[in-house]
Amino acid sequence: MKAMAITELNGELKMSEWAMPHFNREEVLIKVLTTSLNFADRLMIEGKYQEKPQLPFGIGMEVCGLVVSAGSDVKNLKVGDRVSSYIGFGGTVEYVSVNARKCFKIPNTISDEEACSIMIAYASSDLALNYKAHLKSYETLLVLGATSAVGLVTIEVGKLSGAKVVAVARGRTKCKLAREMGADITIDTETENLTEILKDIGGVDVVYDPIGGELFGKALSATNPEGRILPIGFASGEVPMIPANIIMVKNLTIIGFNVGLYKEFKEEVLSKCFKRAIKNCAKKLISPLIDQIFPLEQSNQALDALRKRRGSGKIIIRVSKG
Repeated sequence: MKAMAITELNGELKMSEWAMPHFNREEVLIKVLTTSLNFADRLMIEGKYQEKPQLPFGIGMEVCGLVVSAGSDVKNLKVGDRVSSYIGFGGTVEYVSVNARKCFKIPNTISDEEACSIMIAYASSDLALNYKAHLKSYETLLVLGATSAVGLVTIEVGKLSGAKVVAVARGRTKCKLAREMGADITIDTETENLTEILKDIGGVDVVYDPIGGELFGKALSATNPEGRILPIGFASGEVPMIPANIIMVKNLTIIGFNVGLYKEFKEEVLSKCFKRAIKNCAKKLISPLIDQIFPLEQSNQALDALRKRRGSGKIIIRVSKG
């Protein structure tokens, strides 16, 4: 089978021929149709992610594909089923073997591109906001990096919860997109004073932060007493230092959250979340924004687009045709 994989950290992906993967009696063999890229793919290639796959490995943490064979103990799936799975890494290969318990059937109303885009982004938002931070309908949610792939989904999840959503982005075009996705208020960091606006609207109750750096400090200052702050990632490249005195004085809660931990720690929590994501996507209550689609041979160009953060929404690699 074809595989686009890196053979050394910080290197480019190279096309090669790999042996077909084996699968055991509890697994299915999936022909990969699409995979999507996430910020964690960058960290993994650099050797900075908490999960460090053995070289060589492909990128793409979630896939959509067709079941082409199933182990003897598999009862919930059959050959020909189209499924989505959070595999962790290795989506840029033609076939993968996955435990059937971690595969979810995809209805025809969801495209291949959407099917490989909803799991990580939705789970990161849904579990963070609802399972960990217990976002209430009367509260105000602040979303930093609001037009990133995960930020756009967070706007949708926040609105599904009934909260007022304040979206922070850079530039008029991105703020317009955030409003189109449902944000009640947008703040353009190129032209507007984030601190003053957050003060004028009465502060915020929950902060979703995939950016870190300077914005974290400003969000911390604007968080109301008993507010909750979720550091999701550090796209700015700067991991903020958290002043314990401010947390104490304002009775704030800093909530650690790593969606990948739930793959093994509380698999049932993640499974329920994925099923909700598929159901909501089928009903068009959430609709992942697809930014660019690349063929497998152009996986390096897809990765470059991710690094440079051109545009908004998900970057997809089309691995195979259905």
